[in-house]
Amino acid sequence: MVKKHTRQCECWRRAVNRHAMSAAGRLALLAALGAAQPAAAEGPKLLALGTGAFDVVRLDEPAADFRIEYRHGRGLWIFQPWLGLEATSKGAVFGVAGLFSDFALGQRVIVSPSIGVGAFRRGGGLDLGSVFEIRSQLEVAWRFADERRLGVAFSHISNAGIGDHNVGTEIATLYYAIPLAFDDR
Repeated sequence: MVKKHTRQCECWRRAVNRHAMSAAGRLALLAALGAAQPAAAEGPKLLALGTGAFDVVRLDEPAADFRIEYRHGRGLWIFQPWLGLEATSKGAVFGVAGLFSDFALGQRVIVSPSIGVGAFRRGGGLDLGSVFEIRSQLEVAWRFADERRLGVAFSHISNAGIGDHNVGTEIATLYYAIPLAFDDR
């Protein structure tokens, strides 16, 4: 009986610690974003290249992840459109479009939350339960003087419960973004 009670206490202790760490992380993020200023309403057009790890939390179907994204420099209020294509080493492909915002923490650090919707083809990897998927992401990048960026991002892809099942997955990505010098007149 004592052993069972000890295991239950250990389980509760882990859950409380995990929840406290999660709450502390959310509070730190809110404080950082509260201190952040929206970056210029009109930023540079960026071509972002990314590579990382797909399914980094559960590790059911881990794979290498590769991305290319176009981030438009002009938007409405603080929101700017983006368009992307993501592929994994297991043959999954995700075409996605959405909105992002840039928040400056000082002169060089940019925090960019984003959300997008798109079509997912599973290939030989993880079955996310639907063709329709939603990607939410938080990126933190260093902005160089010439507007290039080097950053890391953590994203989540799921179908928000509208599919057969809603597995969802997380991706850790390293991004390198370069400004595009073309005029859209």
